[in-house]
Amino acid sequence: MINLDSLEMRVGIGQFNELTDEQIAFSRQCGADDVLLNTAKLPGEERWEFKDLLRLRTHAEDNNLRLFALENVPTKFYDKIMIGAEGREQQLENMQETVRNMGRAGIPILGYHWMPNSVWRTSWERPVRGGAISNAFEMELVKDAPLTHGRAYSADEMWANYDWYLSRMMPVCEEYNVRMALHPDDPPVPSLGGIARLFWNFEGFKRAMESHASPMHGLDFCHGCWSEMRGGAGVMEAIEYFGPRGRIFYVHLRDVRGSAENFTECFIGEGNMNIFKVVQKLKQSGFKGLLIDDHVPHMVNDSPWGHRGRAFATGYISAMLQAVNTVA
Repeated sequence: MINLDSLEMRVGIGQFNELTDEQIAFSRQCGADDVLLNTAKLPGEERWEFKDLLRLRTHAEDNNLRLFALENVPTKFYDKIMIGAEGREQQLENMQETVRNMGRAGIPILGYHWMPNSVWRTSWERPVRGGAISNAFEMELVKDAPLTHGRAYSADEMWANYDWYLSRMMPVCEEYNVRMALHPDDPPVPSLGGIARLFWNFEGFKRAMESHASPMHGLDFCHGCWSEMRGGAGVMEAIEYFGPRGRIFYVHLRDVRGSAENFTECFIGEGNMNIFKVVQKLKQSGFKGLLIDDHVPHMVNDSPWGHRGRAFATGYISAMLQAVNTVA
């Protein structure tokens, strides 16, 4: 098991679903010791098994990498839980066993979200600097979108489902020493497709962390989503609040131009926030986790995964971290 408390703030590589030889080489060449897999491509239609998780972790270690976190199980693992549908009890049992298996396999963090109808964008081909291709969101275009799940789900209903789940997951997380890291709603708006979103503002996160106040419960602090909230006005305050409380487990360090109702994802360093000051604030807050890129603009002749865009973002993040550590 990785001793998370013994590590310092550092840069990792993530947002792929298989630890291939290419991803291993890319991570090492970027100077990263840690990797994070998003919706890992593992066997299992309802849960992840110990032997597959252990094989994944040891494969990373055999290549001098730490498997720091798995971000997101397939949504079908807990879609009934999120909307309180029939069958949620069986999904709960499988999610509890997945966490047990992660703990047994020595994988310390499970990232999760509470978006039954997923991430929304209104454009995946928005040109940004130099003709690089990024994505964008305009609330005006989807405000009358049809219901995604057959009927509307209120915030009270979604909170009840969330509390039902977390109250049953946290004891398992504590027993097996697996942390759950909550990702913001993306985009952070009150409702989409008839489903209320819970984690679109500071108050929602504060409620979640206070209601389920286990040391195993914290944030996947997606800086891009926090920057979308109020055009970035609350980013520093959120770090100041959650950081010293030990509730920021790792960070997606991307940025946007605009706010939740109308934004474009851009190159890091060109968005709403001063990234140097953000990393500096993270350090001052006591954060010792992983900084990874997230969504990145696709540069000329880029790969589908975005190797060129990710190399740029990772290099930028590494430089900011070095600068912060130099002036501290």
